[in-house]
Amino acid sequence: MIRYLIRKLFYGLAVMLGVVLVVFFLFNILPVDPARMTQGQRADVQSLQAVRKEFGLDKPLPVQFAYYLNDLSPVGIHLNTADEQQRYHYIKLFAVSNAKVVALKWPYLRRSYQTRKDVAGLLMGVIPNTLVLATTSMIFAIIIGVFLGVLSAIHKDSWIDKLAISFSTLGISAPSFFAGIIIAWIFGFELSKYTGLNMSGSLYSYDPFKGEVITIRNLILPMITLGLRPLAIIVQLTRNAMLDVLGQDYIRTARAKGLGSNTIIYRHALKNALNPVITAIANWFASLLAGSFFVEYIFGYNGLGKATVDALELSDFPVVMGSILFIAFIFVVISILIDIIYVWIDPRVKLS
Repeated sequence: MIRYLIRKLFYGLAVMLGVVLVVFFLFNILPVDPARMTQGQRADVQSLQAVRKEFGLDKPLPVQFAYYLNDLSPVGIHLNTADEQQRYHYIKLFAVSNAKVVALKWPYLRRSYQTRKDVAGLLMGVIPNTLVLATTSMIFAIIIGVFLGVLSAIHKDSWIDKLAISFSTLGISAPSFFAGIIIAWIFGFELSKYTGLNMSGSLYSYDPFKGEVITIRNLILPMITLGLRPLAIIVQLTRNAMLDVLGQDYIRTARAKGLGSNTIIYRHALKNALNPVITAIANWFASLLAGSFFVEYIFGYNGLGKATVDALELSDFPVVMGSILFIAFIFVVISILIDIIYVWIDPRVKLS
């Protein structure tokens, strides 16, 4: 298991390096001048040069990439000064010269072009909102999806089965941004006086008497929109896996022994049918973080997706790059966790 985890971590590191390479050069070859975006079209040459120097944009691209890797690396070479230590919050390991040290630190995502604030701090302010949205959407999809999938498999070829298949097909076919617009319009506008829901709003709202309060109702519509597609996938996967398991010899043996239907379905069949469903759940949870971009933007939900879209409109590339790297990191971590869960649920799965 230890060798397996080390190998997986090595592969994950290689994936992250590839993502860093692609993201950095993609956003640095765009014909957009961040200095001009922050200072305006009428800025003088001296102001533009000062901004480029402040963010290291005056150096050749390979040098910028080397500095960027050094910033992201948990072990890097930094100046042995109070300003440098305050910026990176590093712990000195050993000195390489009088002026530089090898230090241990958290990955540094740099500063926003627009606000001059640390990107990590900006993202940490919105990531919890997105995690709440993604988690509740996934719970909603799992509960409804597994229930409908099992129900559909038990009542194969009945009207229940046909209705569940039709619903899942519709859910898969509808893109999240289209479904979001329709759901927001119907339940947040046309039927708002009956549902009490709004077309837009974030998890936290300001109350003049209580201050910042959690507004659960603003979570309902984006949660349903974001969970609709994984719910549809889970319905079909659960149904197909359950039909396959229910046809196995050990299920027929359990029935011959007189075990009850609920015991056979939930204690024997469902557990063995969960492998493909778990893969879909884990992959979709990571995808929900990426898919939340348009959903959060449509509903005005203050999360990672909306912050990234807003930053992209302003060419605030450090924020955009930081959010992409965070999502890639989540994908890598979840991929490793999936393999570990596989071994835990099904001992027949071998480590390779």
